[in-house]
Amino acid sequence: MQKFNNVGLVARVGSPLVLDSLVTVEDFLQSQSVNVFVEQPAATMLDNRGQQVCTLEEMGECCDLVIAVGGDGNILGAARALAPHGVPLLGINRGRLGFLADVSPDEIALRVGEVLAGNYKIEEHFLLEAELSVGGHLVTACALNEIMLHSASMAKMIDFDLFINDVFVYNQSSDGLIVSSPTGSTAYALSAGGPIMHPSLDAIVLVPMFPHTLNSRPLVVPGGSELRLVVSAIYGTETKVSFDSHVEYPVKAGESVVIRKKREKLKLIHPPGHSFYGVCRSKLDWASRVGD
Repeated sequence: MQKFNNVGLVARVGSPLVLDSLVTVEDFLQSQSVNVFVEQPAATMLDNRGQQVCTLEEMGECCDLVIAVGGDGNILGAARALAPHGVPLLGINRGRLGFLADVSPDEIALRVGEVLAGNYKIEEHFLLEAELSVGGHLVTACALNEIMLHSASMAKMIDFDLFINDVFVYNQSSDGLIVSSPTGSTAYALSAGGPIMHPSLDAIVLVPMFPHTLNSRPLVVPGGSELRLVVSAIYGTETKVSFDSHVEYPVKAGESVVIRKKREKLKLIHPPGHSFYGVCRSKLDWASRVGD
């Protein structure tokens, strides 16, 4: 297993609980004689105690491990920046569910110590990327969880055509469409009625949002598929496409959004004992049998 000598720290700002865990992990890393690099928002939370400060993109160049303190939302932003560099990511959970950030605050020294000692496993997660025209320029953006086509106004219906590998699939009138990776299947797509998918699956799920028909259901397609969404002007509603609900762009009538799997994958680190099904039991409150 790879040993980590240059470790980056990123964190969700504005939470005393995040700050508490951030201080704990930084102190532990310093005690292990590793080089610590801190993203500027995290450095500000730490009162700029002489840390080496850099951006997420710079961490991709100089770090061989990045630790994100916060919730899954914090990891989503880090994942989009770090995946092209192949830098593995470890999450310390200070959010609510924490499907991706699975180190609990009371186990920081134990779990981070195991990872630094080489006792961990790496789980690869593919991202989705989309191409679209914005102001006459081709824009490419990516998402770890989902890319979503939706109306710009609340509770407004949109109309679009779906093509998969240039084959027409259907025309749909709905509030939108969630295109989710396996990683995102336990996020927004799950709330919209989509299936839970194991992270190792090479598949993409399309989940309609309140479709104007009872026959429209989630559709799972091969991960190598290329999807094309063509927006219609039938309802005259402004349409947007969003990436992990963090970044969004307008889509005009007649324009297309092309979605495919991103070539680079996120390398997510898990300490010993991690189980996807165990996480589901814990986070989704699945029933479990006690005793024989």
